[in-house]
Amino acid sequence: MPIVIPKKIPAYDIMEKENIFVMTQSRAESQDIRPIEIAILNLMPTKIETETQFIRLLSNSPLQVNLTLLTTKSYVGKNTAIAHLDNFYQHFYQVKDRKFDGMIITGAPVEQMDFEEVLYFEELREIFEFTQNNVTSTMYICWGAQAALYHYYKIGKVKFAEKLFGVFEYERNDDYEQLLKGVDDIFYMPQSRHTGIIEKQLEYHDDLVVLAQSKETGPAIIKTKDNSKIFITGHLEYDKYVLETEYKRDLNKGFNIKLPSNYYKNGKIVMKWRATANVIFTNWLNYYVYQVTPYLISEVKK
Repeated sequence: MPIVIPKKIPAYDIMEKENIFVMTQSRAESQDIRPIEIAILNLMPTKIETETQFIRLLSNSPLQVNLTLLTTKSYVGKNTAIAHLDNFYQHFYQVKDRKFDGMIITGAPVEQMDFEEVLYFEELREIFEFTQNNVTSTMYICWGAQAALYHYYKIGKVKFAEKLFGVFEYERNDDYEQLLKGVDDIFYMPQSRHTGIIEKQLEYHDDLVVLAQSKETGPAIIKTKDNSKIFITGHLEYDKYVLETEYKRDLNKGFNIKLPSNYYKNGKIVMKWRATANVIFTNWLNYYVYQVTPYLISEVKK
């Protein structure tokens, strides 16, 4: 939460330059608090597991968050009971007249298909456009990030010779970036994908900033300069055993899959991304959503 100090005190300007959030007394006295409205468009087949992972991260903040779960109408997966979807999920047409402080658009196991081949891609395009004027800040995860970069910036993707699978090391590029406040210079993120973005094409868009990357696997976190779009190429939300479950699933399907890299030590799973995930999602809620979204939610993006 912000610290309240007089605007004329020298520390105020210093803190602002270091991207440490400070608030003047007059602003603090005029503030009123309301719950933050967050929507999750869950494109993963394992809906219950995925929603639980994100709920866990979003609950790690002192803010009160009201959650709306969304799924696609143009495609209904077979891995989640219809009763669960009916009870807890809505379709986009049911919320398109609402405003949200934040939205998360998850990954999906369709990255080997061309974007236009994905059955719900046109619906997803409509949701992407909806976020432009109706959501303060949106976080795009894995394939969701690839699809959004393609939609907004025409950044393409490339297929890898083999699946990028495991936990990889990343280095941050900015000491004062608010999204990474409290994150170590070196951190870890799970990856599970067959494709990546064409990195060279990022250079053609001045609006995009790479916050963290790896020579081995490319960018980890990209954002727009106005903080309205956050692109995360991996899966910080993953629980400890997800990569192992995916590995066994692919083995049972007869796929040529290697053990996830940097995941086991002496035969045991070592989870080394939980703290980073908690910090980044808390920072997103605090700095890019709560601190900038208007009190009257009807005023979002006006």
